[in-house]
Amino acid sequence: MKRFDAVIIGFGKGGKTLASELAKNGKTVAVIEKSSEMYGGTCINIACIPTKSLVHSADNRKYSNTAKEEFYTNAVHQKDELTSLLRDKNFHMLDEQQKITVITGEATFLSDEKIKVKTAEEQFEVTAEQIFINTGATPIVPPIDGLESTEFVYNSTTLQVLEQLPEKLIIIGGGYIGLEFASMYANFGSEVTIIDSNEEFLTNEDRDIAEEVKKVLQAKSIKIVQNSKVKSVKNQDGGVAITYKEGESVQELYGNAILLATGRKPNTENLGLENTSVEVSDRGAVVVDDTLKTKAKNIWALGDVNGGPQFTYISLDDFRIVKDQIFGDGSYTKKERTNIPYSVFIDPILSHVGLNEKMAKEKGIEYKVLSMPAAGIPRARILEKTDGLLKALIDPKTNEILGCTLFCAESSEMINVVRVAMEAKLPFTFLRDTIFTHPTMSESLNDLFKG
Repeated sequence: MKRFDAVIIGFGKGGKTLASELAKNGKTVAVIEKSSEMYGGTCINIACIPTKSLVHSADNRKYSNTAKEEFYTNAVHQKDELTSLLRDKNFHMLDEQQKITVITGEATFLSDEKIKVKTAEEQFEVTAEQIFINTGATPIVPPIDGLESTEFVYNSTTLQVLEQLPEKLIIIGGGYIGLEFASMYANFGSEVTIIDSNEEFLTNEDRDIAEEVKKVLQAKSIKIVQNSKVKSVKNQDGGVAITYKEGESVQELYGNAILLATGRKPNTENLGLENTSVEVSDRGAVVVDDTLKTKAKNIWALGDVNGGPQFTYISLDDFRIVKDQIFGDGSYTKKERTNIPYSVFIDPILSHVGLNEKMAKEKGIEYKVLSMPAAGIPRARILEKTDGLLKALIDPKTNEILGCTLFCAESSEMINVVRVAMEAKLPFTFLRDTIFTHPTMSESLNDLFKG
């Protein structure tokens, strides 16, 4: 039996940051990570960092005379070098701290206080006063006939390690992950088809934004098939063929690769949670209260595994909540977390914070709309990225910003400026009259909020 003050299961953003904080406060910490390929967590190994590295490379292909196949292979190698560097840095960042022990092995709860750890060499038990679950999420595999026996089927993790560019890529799923990969691979030179089960494209977005996104993707020769469900897949001619139902008609499609972009679910299987007081939702998420504590008094859950928004920055904010509960006054909880922004790294980038028209109407909230085309921004013309639309909702009584959607180049930076103004409850006139440097994308907020 090995005893620690705290055990963290999973090396994700929230867990690794918490490990350092606990160690700084004199606690002995064990960080248990199942795979040596996941030191640092999902973000730096298989999600945010590697995918954005590939997005960046794909965006730059138009400036290169290298054949698309070679260019893509080089981009994958460049991505691998970056993730290897960050993985190694993250491992040593924790393992070199005197109070922290990194254990590479699989953790299974035996009780609320006791965990069995199985490594490549041995099996042993650990116990701690505080335990933190930080195991992230895993891709959802839809029930499609023939899927398990068919080659050339990938998820968002495994497609990234494919060194040969698919000539024809079929993406099952029309959500944000699917669209990001569609835009990326189209820029690399693949022929991309999206099979989306929804009748409406980007159902959560306002129709003007969704149609603008669709127009931009279709201009990249991406084919988008709506209201369709894949019935079966099979190996065919060194590639893969799918049969899908579009409305009432049955269609077939051939490709060199299939990407399953059908969402991610909390990674709670095989944790042995049935041996604890911890409850799991019907979606497989660890049930937590507003302080991220589970039904077990000594166990918390951080990051994607607790069913919250699946963003690295939310995992980091989960750390802030736990830190405040352990070392602070306990006043910061999930209730204080508002106006969560997000960015989808298609080309150009789609970013949003707060309410859109669809949400405002559903909630019965009065609003007025301000909008402008991205083509009206001088910096967008310099970047040769004039596609897109900028849109904001204003409270007509308080003049505060209710929400903002920016579909334009560099919107992932701009949306944070809007979010700060919203959190500070500043009137929209603050951004309308703020001095921005020129020529920048941010200065377009002057024009957007002029109405």
